[in-house]
Amino acid sequence: MFSMVPMTSSGRSHSAWRATADGLLSAAFFVTALLIACGGEERSEPSSAATEPVTAAAAPTLDRGELRARAVSIFGVLPKEASDPANVITPEKVELGRILYYDPRLSKNQDVSCNTCHLLDRGGVDGKPTSTGHRGQRGDRNAPTVYNAALEFVQFWDGRAANVEEQAKGPVLNPVEMAMPSEAAVVAVLESIPGYAPLFAAAFPQDPKPISYDNMARAIGAFERTLLTPSPFDAFIAGDDAALNDQQLAGLAAFMSAGCITCHQGVGVGGGLYQKLGVIKPYPTQDPGRAKVTGNEADRQVFKVPSLRNIAKTAPYLHDGSVAQLHDMIRIMAEYQLGLPTDDPRLAEIEVFLGALTGSVDEAQIAEPALPPNGPNTPAPDPS
Repeated sequence: MFSMVPMTSSGRSHSAWRATADGLLSAAFFVTALLIACGGEERSEPSSAATEPVTAAAAPTLDRGELRARAVSIFGVLPKEASDPANVITPEKVELGRILYYDPRLSKNQDVSCNTCHLLDRGGVDGKPTSTGHRGQRGDRNAPTVYNAALEFVQFWDGRAANVEEQAKGPVLNPVEMAMPSEAAVVAVLESIPGYAPLFAAAFPQDPKPISYDNMARAIGAFERTLLTPSPFDAFIAGDDAALNDQQLAGLAAFMSAGCITCHQGVGVGGGLYQKLGVIKPYPTQDPGRAKVTGNEADRQVFKVPSLRNIAKTAPYLHDGSVAQLHDMIRIMAEYQLGLPTDDPRLAEIEVFLGALTGSVDEAQIAEPALPPNGPNTPAPDPS
């Protein structure tokens, strides 16, 4: 439901979902998703769901076992960490990444860190429509939560970064965000801080030059790959019948029957494909979406579908942060993405279920660390 797309923990390539981006909602995909949700039989004739509103249907009455089986088939099981063989997670790398995540010296004026826009004690967001960066400048898109982001198949609303490691490089050099002039300038700062040398050496013991821009991003990425948040929904998936109450279970059934799983599926409950904002009727936004990256007019107003994990704690919503309340966001998605009436009784049930996606965090894991002190050659803040 919220901005549009499915999720795989391994990550799907852009080409794997190209038909979704270009065709908005292919008939076969939409029919399959609704069959999974509602348990119906596949029809031989093509679906018109890509152009016609989905008619409201009563959520099925399911026992916990049946509902769990369907949920497992659609969403899968949340892993302990979002591992990637290209960036093996080690305790040393994660600890370095946690320190770098909080260090504002990675910004030109030394007043902006990763945690400035993605606050780990506030759901991984800053609660603003768009974030404030260097010299008070504001970006043009909402900062999504960092929690569970490593599960998503690409990063940023327009998918311009392939993974969290690549994403970590972007804001540091962005003139609106952290505004560092170059990778070399970042490395010079890190090398000037004596305490970083042993931390990088421990995190990258096989690297003859451990302090590098790429290794900075790998460390931050490794840390972010551990920021998964198991929720009551995951406890239910794992077999705990008491993890969800009757209202939340009804909301889960409604979430599936209403068609939300067309886009929001997989372990992230979203985050696995692109989708146009405004499938059923045009949505009022001037943001070009993924077309800003590809130059392809077919990608206009197409965005990565966000994960719905912790969605009740990560307002405001959409790419521009223009929607402040969750219940309003649900109704917008119902109207523009699914063609459902905004008074469909399932929408209130869905909101209750989404609350069960709020997960827990290891407080020690996200605690703000002591930063290594400056050395004699560490550059001063530059407000220019």
